[in-house]
Amino acid sequence: MERIIGTRSMGLRAPIIEKGDSLEDIVFDTVKRAVTNHNITLNDKDVVCVTESLVARAQGNYVSIDTIAKDLNNKFKGDELVVLFPILSRNRFSIILKAIALTGKKLHICLSYPQDEVGNYLMDEMDLFNSDINPYKDVLDLNEFRKIAGEYKHTFTGIDYPELYSQIAPNSEIHLLNNPVDALEFSDEVLVSSIHTRNIVKRQLKEAGGKNILSLDEILTESIDGSGFNADYGLLGSNLSTENEIKLFPRDGQKFVASLQKKLVDEFEKEIEVMIYGDGAFKDPAGKIWELADPVVSPAFTKGLLGTPSELKIKYIADNEFSDLSLEERTSAMVDRISKKEKELVGRNETLGTTPRQITDLLGSLADLTSGSGDKGTPIVLVQGYFDNYSNN
Repeated sequence: MERIIGTRSMGLRAPIIEKGDSLEDIVFDTVKRAVTNHNITLNDKDVVCVTESLVARAQGNYVSIDTIAKDLNNKFKGDELVVLFPILSRNRFSIILKAIALTGKKLHICLSYPQDEVGNYLMDEMDLFNSDINPYKDVLDLNEFRKIAGEYKHTFTGIDYPELYSQIAPNSEIHLLNNPVDALEFSDEVLVSSIHTRNIVKRQLKEAGGKNILSLDEILTESIDGSGFNADYGLLGSNLSTENEIKLFPRDGQKFVASLQKKLVDEFEKEIEVMIYGDGAFKDPAGKIWELADPVVSPAFTKGLLGTPSELKIKYIADNEFSDLSLEERTSAMVDRISKKEKELVGRNETLGTTPRQITDLLGSLADLTSGSGDKGTPIVLVQGYFDNYSNN
């Protein structure tokens, strides 16, 4: 029978996971029940994607804000601390700021403007454009900022973030700046709070004479008094759990995906791949917000998911090589052309418009969109046919 369906992404409903649950067994059982109940046939290179939140919850990878404050005070000895370029987020950063405020230090919260690192706006761009402010060099205090931005509220949440952060950390001053070196005017101790720019920002500060420069991935890298931790990402990838507790990014992910893969392969006798996914790597065109607030899309995955796609652009070939053929002829010719494609296609015209991103970033984005972030209850995603192409039956 002619195959019509290509890639399929299916969200699988799972039980509510708590600390100590055997997640490997739960995911395995969920996949097995889906296969049985919905008459699914598994194939080689199918992918089972598990959200990072499930892994962290099963591990009990949590930490209290008091413990975070303790680690911060162990690493920053001065009375004043710069909190540089945090993103504007109640889920991601407000709880971290609450922990930082518990250190008792005077805080200098330095926000980038007109938007944060991932695209959350602090002000209307046109208000900045119509002012005499130069965002590349001007440092604004909160009063100067208000004269331009007014009481601007976030497009989706309706939150005034400078006001919110001031309320969370009463012993703080808000500054607006874009050159990280300007933050050293307030203290030579800096907690770099950006995600994807953290390494270049730390380098700039150190070369400019900053004395003690750390980033969020260097906080809670080991357990304190039995707390959760993440040796690779620290507080990056964390989010709010309760008013006084943070769920961290999962650890030991590689061990989990390898063990789950073996269990699935042994049961179904197919080379099934496994990955842990967090935020997808895509940008919202309306709100202009980049989804990726985690340090990576996938913190752990099996080796079959390494690399980038190597694909031909069907539209380009059809327009340039097969335009004079009949429907049946060009379809047959396309199948033959793709079945004989070379492995190395980088820089070739017939790849124009394809997506040369990491496979795990693409799959993680697909899984994130499939599972959603609310009440769908599908934190496990089964992807089939992702590695197939037009020539596969």
